[in-house]
Amino acid sequence: MPVDISAGVFRPTFRVPWTSDEHNHVFPLSSSSLLKVIKGDITTWFVDGHSDAIVNPTNELMLPWVASVDLAIHRAAGPQLEFAIADIPEVQSGVRCPTGEAIITPGFKLPASRVIHTVGPIYWYEKNAAAILRYAYRRSLMVAKANKIQYIAFPAISCGNNGYPLKEAATVAISTVKEFADDFKEVHFVLLLDNAYKDWLHVTRELLWN
Repeated sequence: MPVDISAGVFRPTFRVPWTSDEHNHVFPLSSSSLLKVIKGDITTWFVDGHSDAIVNPTNELMLPWVASVDLAIHRAAGPQLEFAIADIPEVQSGVRCPTGEAIITPGFKLPASRVIHTVGPIYWYEKNAAAILRYAYRRSLMVAKANKIQYIAFPAISCGNNGYPLKEAATVAISTVKEFADDFKEVHFVLLLDNAYKDWLHVTRELLWN
């Protein structure tokens, strides 16, 4: 459930985040919004089922890779997601969603109402990986805002198969989310693996406590 912050309980000047349990840490992003770092499965995440969305790190053709968050989201959403993606026209041969861009679809069988698909950089391939990753987060947030999303959950975009170092990726992610501090009620980072969760939490504390 969303946390009521209307009374201003969570002010940006707080040095210690409210923590509901050991795997769910909450930070004030602004006087009206929260950022949460959660250890869990993003395919099971939701807040209210109509103004929430999860972000899917995909590739330019928007076809899921083996052993990826993308594949897990496709499996949880059901075949309707694959059909919806097949209807998205290619902007050029083999490209539905260019690197750094974002496209929204329904969530179908997912608990969250919608999925925002974005393509992050491959760390060892792109010369300007940080700029592209920042743009992928920014475009995802812009698409969410345009579609009246109030609660959004991100995985660690471009980490894992794309090779982006976790702490570097977290720094880009958190600093970009801060640009949209007043546009959402809650922004969540949902990380399945221990090392991703711990590194994300460490960077979040550094960037939001200072």
